[in-house]
Amino acid sequence: MATFLYKLGRLAFRRRHFVALVWVALLTLAGVGAASAPPAGSTSFSIPGTEAQKAFDLLEQRYPGMSADGATARVVFKAPDGEKMTDKANKATVRKTVKELQSGSEVASVADPYAGHAVSKDGTIAYASVKYKVSGMELEDSAKDALKDAGQDARDAGLTVEIGGDALTATPETGSSEVIGIAIAAVVLVITFGSLLAAGFPLLTAIIGVGIGVSTITALASALDLGSTTSTLASMIGLAVGIDYALFIVSRYRAELAEGREREEAAGRAVGTAGSAVVFAGLTVVIALVGLSVVNIPMLTKMGVAAAGTVAIAVLIALTLIPALLGYAGRRIKPAGEKSKLLGGGRTPKRPGRPNMGTRWASFVVRRPVAVLLLGVIGLGAAAIPAASLELGLPDDGSQPVSTTQRRAYDLLSEGFGPGFNGPLMVVVDAKGSDHPKAAFTKVGDEIKGLKDVVTVTPATPNKTGDTATITVVPDSKPSSATTEDLVHAIRDKGADITSATDATVLVTGSTAMNIDVSQKLNDALLPYLALVVGLAFLLLIVVFRSILVPLKAALGFLLSVMAALGAVVAVFQWGWLSGLMNVEETGPVMSMMPIFMVGVVFGLAMDYEVFLVTRMREAYVHGEKPQQAVVTGFKHGARVVTAAAVIMIAVFSGFIGSSESMVKMIGFGLAVAVFFDAFIVRMAIVPAVLALLGKRAWWLPKWLDRALPNVDVEGDGLRTDADRRTDPDAEKELVRA
Repeated sequence: MATFLYKLGRLAFRRRHFVALVWVALLTLAGVGAASAPPAGSTSFSIPGTEAQKAFDLLEQRYPGMSADGATARVVFKAPDGEKMTDKANKATVRKTVKELQSGSEVASVADPYAGHAVSKDGTIAYASVKYKVSGMELEDSAKDALKDAGQDARDAGLTVEIGGDALTATPETGSSEVIGIAIAAVVLVITFGSLLAAGFPLLTAIIGVGIGVSTITALASALDLGSTTSTLASMIGLAVGIDYALFIVSRYRAELAEGREREEAAGRAVGTAGSAVVFAGLTVVIALVGLSVVNIPMLTKMGVAAAGTVAIAVLIALTLIPALLGYAGRRIKPAGEKSKLLGGGRTPKRPGRPNMGTRWASFVVRRPVAVLLLGVIGLGAAAIPAASLELGLPDDGSQPVSTTQRRAYDLLSEGFGPGFNGPLMVVVDAKGSDHPKAAFTKVGDEIKGLKDVVTVTPATPNKTGDTATITVVPDSKPSSATTEDLVHAIRDKGADITSATDATVLVTGSTAMNIDVSQKLNDALLPYLALVVGLAFLLLIVVFRSILVPLKAALGFLLSVMAALGAVVAVFQWGWLSGLMNVEETGPVMSMMPIFMVGVVFGLAMDYEVFLVTRMREAYVHGEKPQQAVVTGFKHGARVVTAAAVIMIAVFSGFIGSSESMVKMIGFGLAVAVFFDAFIVRMAIVPAVLALLGKRAWWLPKWLDRALPNVDVEGDGLRTDADRRTDPDAEKELVRA
């Protein structure tokens, strides 16, 4: 592989005009496709195999036009002090608002608070329920604006009006976060390379890659039912790996220049060595993202595959466009250790010949491997302790900031009707196979009334044919509580007994039950996902490093860093530690998607750092250095670059901590902490300590396995003879034949 990539790098360097033209054409084509594509509808959200989804599907069949998964909103009114919502003037104001709400084309129904007994016992709070024909993701912005504006007359009349429900669901804006991340990345790259031009290449190519990837997603969004969150994930991951991969190749190019090689030769060797690492690092990220399909949530699968495609584009750009741009730059890209004149180049160093920070740190670790290893493992183990108390759930309006109307509506409903009112359960009774459907409906209602934590059970509402009915159950506890989850399971357990007695099937659905089912599905998929991703990457790393212990150490180190990061997330977002500093207004269960999402994203980035850092060590060892010295050499050439890459990633992810959305804030914090733990404690401390202790045993591989594995030559050993050859005029022909 190294020889093939070496030829590819030299070819791209020489044929830079053609390579640049190809990528500009692809970017233009993707942009035109995105601009001319029909506007994407919202992603249809379904959770195959869950009881809540089965109930939704049944309602679609038995209640035509009901829009079981349609968006809902509750417009909550509170009377001024000393007044009641039942006062004549307040009644007239509320009914005027209800009439305004009914005028929307996407509105299916609006329930009058006074006709539907939606007034609190003390008469101070009332609400109007709005049902839409489409889901919250599909609702037009004009309908959302009309919903927000509908209560203005009531506010002018002195009533407090707040709006809750999923009708106001909006995708969080992350543009400013990405700008902040790119700005910090630019500063880090300038410091790393000491050159504005060299620093600009990783940023430019990453933006081109993300532009192609996101534009392609936009162009295909309507045809493939891709939502806005798909492009958000793709842009975040694409930006991260795009900068990383280009950074490693440009850094290796400058190192080759420092060894006295000609620029075309240096570009070829940079792509042949660092490029080989880029290919395998990219493969681990792709495996992690495509592996999200094991969860069997279509939306998550599409997000993973789309992001994986963007990563593949980042790899191809790093292997071709970077050497082409290096060809354009010529002598303006300085060898490693030299800075441009603008940034202080040409000055005499104060302490010439002094080892760099990476060399000094690696030398310290090699001398004290046991102490460093114990300190790193104990530190991460301590950070992971809170993860034992991990509680998973999905956010609702109760987790919104108190400044939002959704949160204020949530609190008003809890005040007037109890905390469980914000998460009613819908029980669907399928009595098509029962001889006495009405008796079955009555029995279900009576059985549920006898359960704990039940406040209200509405009478059964049958469909036109009388073979199916819905029953609304209001719990006594808030939607995200463990008590409500227990109630859902209790109703389902009762349903099994009812089925045997009446031949009627009982299903529990609604947003609260759906959240519980999604959390359970994600939780059940976590271990199979870990086994798949870590197992495949373990096999891949055996091929890369030709070792058993190095890949094993890489996988165990990753698990340690992820557990520590989950512990930090639990401590902040569930226990409330440092919640003021992080501006966490409401603690509660950790988002159920967080563990599996963190595993997928962080695993890919962690293996990036592992491959780039340890490949340098392997290269030095293969070329004759002793194991401990190879560790130091690897850090000498790779520590600065890996540090820069990690700092950039931490900056990009930290930008999301400032989001007002608790879910986005949690993702940003979790990923930033995970990258910090993995890059600076696992890869920079635990990895060199373990390799120093193992010595030659680290690179042991059974002879039979060594013969069976393909020789991919990631360390570029095959280039030692190619490096002395003069430029081959027939390189293009050789490349085509290869």
